[in-house]
Amino acid sequence: MKKTSLATLAALLAAGSMAVSTAASAQDAKAGEKKVAMCIGCHNIPGYQASFPEIYKVPKIAGQNAKYIVSALNAYKKGDRKHPSMRAIATTLSDQDMADVAAYYEQLEKSAPAPAAPGEAPAEIAKLLAKANCESCHGKNYSMPIDPSYPKLAGQYADYLYVALKAYQTDHNPRVGRNNAIMMGMARPFTHAEIKALSKYLSSLPGELKSVQLPEFR
Repeated sequence: MKKTSLATLAALLAAGSMAVSTAASAQDAKAGEKKVAMCIGCHNIPGYQASFPEIYKVPKIAGQNAKYIVSALNAYKKGDRKHPSMRAIATTLSDQDMADVAAYYEQLEKSAPAPAAPGEAPAEIAKLLAKANCESCHGKNYSMPIDPSYPKLAGQYADYLYVALKAYQTDHNPRVGRNNAIMMGMARPFTHAEIKALSKYLSSLPGELKSVQLPEFR
């Protein structure tokens, strides 16, 4: 009986050790650094502009939540986010690749947390924010979402936010659009002018997002 108990204990300890090891390797930033060759040509050049479906700056992703980056990559891979280049890249990545890349960007030149709350928004913007209820998911400072699978928005490029929000308004287009029930419901009541105003305000806020220029691009 004692031998059985010891054997059982040893098995449990081994399983626990394996679980810890798996958890530790679930996101490996150092491994991710070796897997971002397809990312750095756009996301590590500050102000770099994409031209599809219109001209806009590719998003800042250094400092973004790793869980959100994984969620976004999976959405491109599944086709819930329609973008030919991003889908082509995402389909080459395994779950481990996504986790590693996300971990790399989350910690890349990580800065101090954004202020707990932004200053008071202009009256017209405040009305739009209340209508969209952005704070309920993305946090009072728009940099501390209630779940890390949601993105930080504060300080993101305004033109990227504008294009992203318009994508949630787009239907029946095989190459453009985003499928997310919550964001579709939020974005669709707004005009493009209102979305542009919201995007400009969110971009103006102090945040934690960056486009980090790597030595090879200096």
